[in-house]
Parts: sequence; structure tokens; C-alpha cells
Amino acid sequence: YTTLFRSHLIAALSFGIKVDKFGFGLPLGPTLYEKKIGGITVLVHALLLGGYVSFAEDDKNCELPEDSPERFLNKPIWQRLVVVSAGVVANIICAFFLVLFSALVWNYLPSGTYDIKITQIVAPKTASVWESGLKVGDRIVSVNGTKVKNTASLLSTVQLSKAYDSYVNPETVQTNLARLKKLNPGLTKDEIIPPGVVIRLPKFMSETPITMEKNVALGLKPYKDNQYKIHSNIIKLRDEIGDIQVATYYASNGEYTLTNLAEAISDNVRPLNFIVERDNGKYIKLKSIYPTRSGAIGVQLETKERLKKTESLFDAVKGSIHYLSENTYLMLVGLKQVFTGEVPLGDLHGIVAITKVGGDIINNNGIFYGLLLTAIISMDLAIVNFLPIPALDGGHVMFLIIEKIRGKRVSDEIIEKIANISFLILIALMIFVIFNDIYALITQKL
Repeated sequence: YTTLFRSHLIAALSFGIKVDKFGFGLPLGPTLYEKKIGGITVLVHALLLGGYVSFAEDDKNCELPEDSPERFLNKPIWQRLVVVSAGVVANIICAFFLVLFSALVWNYLPSGTYDIKITQIVAPKTASVWESGLKVGDRIVSVNGTKVKNTASLLSTVQLSKAYDSYVNPETVQTNLARLKKLNPGLTKDEIIPPGVVIRLPKFMSETPITMEKNVALGLKPYKDNQYKIHSNIIKLRDEIGDIQVATYYASNGEYTLTNLAEAISDNVRPLNFIVERDNGKYIKLKSIYPTRSGAIGVQLETKERLKKTESLFDAVKGSIHYLSENTYLMLVGLKQVFTGEVPLGDLHGIVAITKVGGDIINNNGIFYGLLLTAIISMDLAIVNFLPIPALDGGHVMFLIIEKIRGKRVSDEIIEKIANISFLILIALMIFVIFNDIYALITQKL
């Protein structure tokens, strides 16, 4: 925050704008410290969140003449734009140099990609993993055509593929219904099958493999498909049929239709189609592995992040730009999902959670990971602060753009009303986020 607001101050002074106050924290509640330095009143407020730079004309009793060149509003639009954007620029520069420093001193940067290797196969001898061709030491490259870059996406795919999860795909149901009708031509109508009638079941067909788009695999959005949950009586029917993979007939008890049967046999197992890399560097496609009802395949994993070597200055600069651009993309996607409702507000976290997570990262991975986290936080501040919200720097930029288009300023009264409402909303959001952080700590979700 100090760097951010100092940049506003430096930019303003460099253009000859008179600065009245330089405050740390929000001007709510008591002021802890106040001192006049070089004509500027420096304040430290009790609510140490954010800060501000106040210009001379912000004071209603301003003694500067209306046409004074020291007034902020009398400066050209481009100069005012530089002043209000200075904090965002400072955040970006700070983020870049933190990453660059880490790259030059540590000589490495995280890649965001993890090597996931099989260390042990612990499944029962009857499990499909033994017949798949998987071996200890194999590195998992992809599953169901999606590259595996982290453990979370792999475990998520396995869990979503667990056997007999009581969800079915409507297309699979329709396919199985057509197959049932073809094998049992006397039962073409969707009516209760009379008791005692023996129904021929089609050859086993597994459910469609789970595939994840990029943002789902990266954990940026939840997995969604068109499956629906089957009713409890269909689950009962499924269990009555028994092992759907070997069952060939079903004797009707007079309670179900062909559609019910189609739903029951459509809820079975999803295959996991792995491609692995062996020690010799060859990629090998394994036979399908089928998770258990609990979503396990019976292997133990070793996960290690790949690090990019940054030996030269060129490598460090190039790696720093790539690292920041990748993480900025992830943050922008996440921000978009917050506004579109894809990420629930309950998952929003702030400074308390960052402090906890940051401490854990430094303890587990070292100081350079802590510096990189600080860089990401700085970049995140730049993004959020540049949003076109009146209480933020992006809001000031928005009004300057409107002024440029209209040829005149938006009235102070309108700006003040909009800014006050936005400020109250931001304060409410801040309190909500802090509550989320504390609740997550208490419930040990962090």
C-alpha cells in the first residue's frame, strides 16, 4: 500500500499539483498519528486498510484561486490520468521486480506444472489397475485426453468417475433404451413391464469418460455436465440387476418400465484412460482403469512441481513476464467468474486468509515462494484497483474518459453521490470477506 499511494503522491507533485493530505488507512474512526511534513499532512488512521492522497481542492475551504495551476482539476486530462493510474502502474512494476529478483537470486521460477508419479500400487489384485499396464515409476501425462498439470485436476477426474454414483447421462439413457427395445421387440411402449417377464439386457456399455476443459482442470471453475440424479427406486432397480457388467437378463417384478431399466443400466462405471511416460521417455496408452464406488483406483502418488531454470538475465526477464502473464490470466478469469456468479461469494477471501496461506507457503516452500505470492498479490491489487468502480482508481479513470468524450466534466455532485455509494458497498464487501476469512480459519478450511 505504501508504494501504491506514494506513487500517486510522486506523480501529483511532479506535475505541480498541490497535495494536502497523505493518509495511511481509511479515514474512519480515530487518527493514530498526524504530522505536517513539507506542507503535506501525513496521517495514520486506525482502520489500516488502503490509503489515500487528498488534493488541495478536496478541502471546501481551499485557499487556492479557482484558476490556480496547482489545482488537480485544472491540469490536462492526460496528467490527471497519469496521477490516478500511478498506483496501478506501481503495483505492476513492484510485482515484476519481485518476480525478477526471485528469478535472479534463486535461479528458478515455478512452472505451475507438476510431475505426478506412481510410487505404489495398493489396489486389490482383482482391481482393473493391475490389468491396465500401469507400473510404479510411471509419470501421468493425461487422463481422458486432458493433460494432467496438477494433483487437484487428477483427483477431481477420478472422483467424478467413481462407480455407481447415481447420476446418468440422458444421451446414454436414450441409447440404452433403444438397445433394450431392439432386444425386446414385444415391449416397445413405455409401460409397466408385467411381472415374470424376462428382459434381455444389452451388452455392457460404460458411461462416457469425464473430460475437463482448461479452466476446469486448472481449478478456475467447477465441472458441469448434463447428467441428472436418478430416483431412489431406480437405484434399487440397479442394485437388483446386480453386476451390470456381466448381467444379461432381468426378470420383471411388475414395478418398472423399459425407460427405468435404461436408466438403471446407464449408471455404472466411467473409464479412466491414462497416458503415462516411462523411464525411457516413451508415452504409453494404458488399458482403461475403473474407480471404485468411493472414487479410488488404488495407487499412491508423488507430486513435485517443475521449476524453470533462469540462469541468465534474459531467461529471468522472459520467465518473469511469462510467470506474471500466466497468473494474471488466472486472476482475470477468476474475477470474471465472481461477477458472473460462477464462483460463490462464500469462496471470496482477503487479507486474513492471505496472511495465513502466505505463512504456510513460506514454511513449506521457502522465502522465494513468499516473494512470488507477494508479487501476485501486488498484481491482483492492480487489477482490482483498475476496475471502473468510482471509489477505486479505475473509477477516476472512467470519469476522465467520460470527460474526454463529452468535452466537459461530470458534475462534482454526481461524482460524490456515486463515489459515496460505491465506498459503502466496498466497505460492506470488505467486512464480508474478512468474515469469510475468520470463518474459514475457525472451521479449518484454510
